[in-house]
Amino acid sequence: MNKTERLAVLSLASIMSLRMLGLFMIIPVFSLYAAHLTGATPALIGIAMGIYGLTQGIFQIPFGMLSDHVGRKKIIALGLAIFALGSMIAALSHTMTGMIIGRALQGGGAVGSTIIALLADLTREDQRSKAMAMIGMTIGMSFTFAFILGPVLIPWLHLSGIFWLATGLSGVAILLLLFIVPQPAHVTWHADAEPELNQFSAILKHADLNRLNFGIFALHATLTASFVVIPIALHRLAGLGGQQQWLLYLPILLLSFILAVPCIVIAEKKRCLRQFFLGAIFILGLAELFLWLFARHLGLTAFSLLLFFTAFCVLEAFLPSLVSRTAPPARKGTALGIYSCAQFLGIFIGGSVGGWLYGKFGLTDVYLFCVILTILWATLAFRMKNPQHRPIQH
Repeated sequence: MNKTERLAVLSLASIMSLRMLGLFMIIPVFSLYAAHLTGATPALIGIAMGIYGLTQGIFQIPFGMLSDHVGRKKIIALGLAIFALGSMIAALSHTMTGMIIGRALQGGGAVGSTIIALLADLTREDQRSKAMAMIGMTIGMSFTFAFILGPVLIPWLHLSGIFWLATGLSGVAILLLLFIVPQPAHVTWHADAEPELNQFSAILKHADLNRLNFGIFALHATLTASFVVIPIALHRLAGLGGQQQWLLYLPILLLSFILAVPCIVIAEKKRCLRQFFLGAIFILGLAELFLWLFARHLGLTAFSLLLFFTAFCVLEAFLPSLVSRTAPPARKGTALGIYSCAQFLGIFIGGSVGGWLYGKFGLTDVYLFCVILTILWATLAFRMKNPQHRPIQH
């Protein structure tokens, strides 16, 4: 990579990370603290947790297409401003209605696809796979850091303070965009980074890609549904208060990352990705089963969460790689666009169904829903073939 490409990757990865931090810090703490808002019910808490996925899925592709005509930076700045507005509304809200509106606006600032398109404008084609991989690793690290940071900060900042912090982070991201991110010489449509609407029907008929799309849907539905109830279950059933939960998450997340990285490396090096992929789905389902059976036992809950996060990290790394390898090269951007929509839909469905199940049947039955979802995913994924090895170009 040359100097401009390195600056582009570093600055755009930072923008993506700041936005992800603002979204993900909320997940491990939201349901426990949102219960104090006026009008809070389990169903509405679940909707508030997941609705950003719905709006993000709706606006992701239109924002990317609009950026082809009006410029990438303008659309990214607009999206970050919408995200900041949503964060401010959520921070000021004392009712579930206001919180849902704020969360919906957070997702409405859907600039992920536009950031990827800008990255493609600023990198040469033979460097793009490496650039995309670096962005992906940054997002993964942001997710882990956010899950630690949210529970650490909540005793001091409270829920409103977390949203104010998200507002500030989006402001920093706008400054990076305006003053650090290089200006592309020209805006170009890239088949490997942007979707093409007239190719959607062809990609939606691709059986292998559909299995992967269901996989990312199931993974994020499981994540969101689980965290509708995990913070509450830790408090009510396992006796761990909200202000102490970071002491559980911190070592578990660090250890899960340490365990996941060798799995990813070995799977790629030994070209046995299918076996590790299926094994991670099995471990994810096992973690949910243990959470269901041992919700009142803190030690076994901690072990279950370790299994959960290890499997999640492995699957989150494998899935986009599998989509890139499976999709026809000329339609890779379209395949990734549909994949992203499936991910966001999973977030919305997971939050909404998780909240409804919690209100209708109780806390632990949400875990049973996740077990069933992972069994269905494993059944579909079992038919996948070991993907061809495509080394990253240097």
